[in-house]
Amino acid sequence: MKNKIDTSSLFNKGFLKALIVPLLIEQILTLTIGMADTMMVASVGESAVSGISLVDSLSTLFIQLFAAFATGGAVVASQYMGRKDKESACKAAKQLVYITALFSIIITAIGLIFNRGLLALIFGHIEDDVMNHAVKYFIFILISYPFLALTNSANALCRSMGKSKITMNVSIIMNFINIGGNALLIYYYKLGTMGAGIASLTSRVVGAVIMLTVISKKQLPIHLDSLFKFEISSSMIKRILRIGLPSGIENSMFHIGKVLVQSLIASFGTASIAANAVVNNICGFANLPGAVIGMASITVIGQCVGAKRYDAAKYYARNLLLLVFGMFIVTCSFFYITTPFLSSLYNLSEEAMRISIINNRFLLICTVLIWPISFTLPNFLRAAGDARFTMTISMISMWSFRVILSYIIGKYFGLGLLGVNISMVIDWCFRSIMFSSRWLKGKWMTKKVI
Repeated sequence: MKNKIDTSSLFNKGFLKALIVPLLIEQILTLTIGMADTMMVASVGESAVSGISLVDSLSTLFIQLFAAFATGGAVVASQYMGRKDKESACKAAKQLVYITALFSIIITAIGLIFNRGLLALIFGHIEDDVMNHAVKYFIFILISYPFLALTNSANALCRSMGKSKITMNVSIIMNFINIGGNALLIYYYKLGTMGAGIASLTSRVVGAVIMLTVISKKQLPIHLDSLFKFEISSSMIKRILRIGLPSGIENSMFHIGKVLVQSLIASFGTASIAANAVVNNICGFANLPGAVIGMASITVIGQCVGAKRYDAAKYYARNLLLLVFGMFIVTCSFFYITTPFLSSLYNLSEEAMRISIINNRFLLICTVLIWPISFTLPNFLRAAGDARFTMTISMISMWSFRVILSYIIGKYFGLGLLGVNISMVIDWCFRSIMFSSRWLKGKWMTKKVI
């Protein structure tokens, strides 16, 4: 009979519930209000939607970079928390804020200087009306980057302490400022895409002010101590970048690969483009539990590794994975059954409807079987400091399977959008094999972050 692992000194069910439930609510709100946001902008016209869409696709790349730095800081802070070294955790928090502030300000400055030229360089020739809308919107989004980056970093630090209810409440405030601002500036003041940009900027400024105020409270285990008394620790910055840089490169390459696949899907025709948009929306909601558990695991696994409780890390990893599988059975079953109805809400053509239903149901089945190992498990490895391995495997898998195979199966074999999604599932399978092998062999236990 195996000895029971003592986890009483680490986390209890109450802590995990308080960490995961607010995160889930926060992500659901972000998705639903994001959809409402898009519908409101659509009232301005097709060119406005196109302009904002171009900017958002570029913004996603920068946002992923900000999130990667935040993840690096969260891993370092979580490991110090696991070691009961709160002073070093606070020091890591301060360095994280400095890094994200500097990096985001540089991106903002470059974007403001080369605004129109940058958009033209990336997206090529764009109709004048679309470009004008994009530029108006992009200016305010660029100015918002430092505030968004600081909010993301503070959110990650709060989750390192298990305080995800704070991030949920601030996210609710930000989302309602954004959607309320859109209603006022787009519908009442008729500012169009400029109004959408101002609303986004306002919500991000408010979010940053609230989160920095919260994270500066000394009663919190991790807090910012004398933020404006500049103290640079090169060793601490290196620890954060050891996780943040590989994650940032991984996210960037992943996004670039998705853009290439998106251009391939566009060549299949309007029905496939529309169907793919529906598939992304429905599967995005179905995948929420996995994404949420992945974020929560940074705190849980990070603190276990910091305390050198590798037995506990394995215990929580197994239970978190089982939780994801269980939640996926529920969400994916629900969306599998309701896919025809949900697809009909998008006013699709008969052909687009057929493509949407086939691809949605195929991906929902594969999500239950494969997704947790390919996407939740690598977060366990990152939390343990094994970010370089996850970056390498993700990049190889993304370009070898999702991108190249999409062209082979989707285009040359003539399977269209289904071929692209088959390639994506093969990508998931490869990731699952590599990440599960790495975890089971225990090489992640040899990685040192702090």
